[in-house]
Amino acid sequence: MTLVAKDQEAALRFYTEKAGFEKKTDPTPPGGRRRVTVGPKGQDLELALFQLGTEGSDGWSSHGRPGSGPPLVLRVDDRRGAFAALRSRGVEFKQIQPEGHPWGTSATFSDPDGNFSSISQPSATWS
Repeated sequence: MTLVAKDQEAALRFYTEKAGFEKKTDPTPPGGRRRVTVGPKGQDLELALFQLGTEGSDGWSSHGRPGSGPPLVLRVDDRRGAFAALRSRGVEFKQIQPEGHPWGTSATFSDPDGNFSSISQPSATWS
């Protein structure tokens, strides 16, 4: 999944220092653009943090916009623990506490560019 960032380095810091993701790749080929990816620790998911305005042959520089990425839903086993850990690292949630729904609980936050993510713990009947 690609997320367009106004400031790639700030996005990298948010995802690694606040959201608790790990940096997966960070190559910059000679004469090329930096391709940095992050993802949840121990998972195969990678988010490519694409620097706005970087020219490339794939069209992202002219079509991608910060904050236009699809919402990311992170399934957690302990919503209270995940919520507390993220808040302690400076993640600002839209809710004071995770919200209950018939399917489980969730809490939503956004990165510096306005891309939304949520932590979600399904109820036992929806697992």
